[in-house]
Amino acid sequence: MSSASDPLAALGSLPGVAESVDSVRKAVDRVYGHRVMRRRSGEITSEAALRGARGSAALSGADWALEEVRRRTDFGAEEQARTVGAALRLTAEAGQLLSIWRQSPLRVLARLHLVASGSTAEGDVVGRPRLAGEPVDEPFVTAPLPGADEVAGRLDGLSRLIIAGGSAPALITSAVVHGELLALRPFGSYNGLVARAAERIVLINSGLDPKAICPAEVGHAEQGREAYLAAFEGYLSGTAEGMAAWIAHCGRAIELGVRESTAVCEALQRGAA
Repeated sequence: MSSASDPLAALGSLPGVAESVDSVRKAVDRVYGHRVMRRRSGEITSEAALRGARGSAALSGADWALEEVRRRTDFGAEEQARTVGAALRLTAEAGQLLSIWRQSPLRVLARLHLVASGSTAEGDVVGRPRLAGEPVDEPFVTAPLPGADEVAGRLDGLSRLIIAGGSAPALITSAVVHGELLALRPFGSYNGLVARAAERIVLINSGLDPKAICPAEVGHAEQGREAYLAAFEGYLSGTAEGMAAWIAHCGRAIELGVRESTAVCEALQRGAA
């Protein structure tokens, strides 16, 4: 497919993007080559899911210590607990939706929002894009909110790109999916969590991270909310420089997620975890 008909692949020609793609690929290959992965990959996957959920929740305002996330069982008492619970549910659900994603990404997004909303779901606003006039509760993302008609059109365009496939590297596709969902905020709540869960699905489904051991959410949180939102402004700008900066930021997040899982591998190898 030519770059003219494959706009995601065309982003690979932006300054620095090819280098980010190569750096991510090498980092992922290194952790997959770790000797612990040959016999204990399931443990790494489980730990990566927990840490990824914690990181995503932190970006949405619930910055809990990892051990607090690990020990808690009640996630319905107050707002931060509900955010952490939503992040954990999304991480668990993402792996169940891989086969559907390439055929019906909008169905997956609706399911993700339903799962995130959990027992707090009210009426028919859950699991569908918002209608004109419906409010959006999205902490920290203050960019102008697209209207419902624009949301519907852009979601359809994003869905068509995903279904069509193409030659774009996983980093580029996942960054665009993440950025577009954050820009649209198509649901009344939990859009940031859903956007990062969708990024996770792309990275797994693409074959870059089939065992889900490279939690980009960890890296987004580690770089900090201020840097995250600054990079997102680059995505919103639509400029070559802004898009390249967002993709590079997402690439760095994956690499930091790799570093986290590598540390888990090392700890298991030492018998310390």
